[in-house]
Amino acid sequence: MSEKLVMIMRGLPGSGKSHWVERYILSLPLDKAIGVRQRGVFSTDSFFYHQDTYRFDAKKLPEYHQCNLTGFIQALSSSEPIVICDNTNLCRWEYMAYEAAAKALGYQVRIVLVGEPSNVAHQVECAERNRHNVPLAQIQRMAKVFEDF
Repeated sequence: MSEKLVMIMRGLPGSGKSHWVERYILSLPLDKAIGVRQRGVFSTDSFFYHQDTYRFDAKKLPEYHQCNLTGFIQALSSSEPIVICDNTNLCRWEYMAYEAAAKALGYQVRIVLVGEPSNVAHQVECAERNRHNVPLAQIQRMAKVFEDF
């Protein structure tokens, strides 16, 4: 794969975005997989981990989103061949800066939607399996703001 590729993940918490990313990385040749895993995956959630414990703090969200975007742009500037934004990206404005930076730096952009946010059974499944204990009521609120592209 000689073209530079950005993947922007979209989906509710627990929809399987990170699982999709993991399966994608495992499908790559070993040298590429190692590079993507080490330098090409950007998730705001990663900033909430402290000594392997996830501690969400809503007050830190804007700061951590900015840190995530900064790291993502640095990876693009370093010409990493594959760069992935693994956030919920429910609304277009949430990933516009990622998409714009990628296109400006010559990357092909692929938007990957995992699951169907408006599907009630999917919402229940997401509430049951998300790793951060996001309750069903919050997942339903998130599903209501989801923007189709």
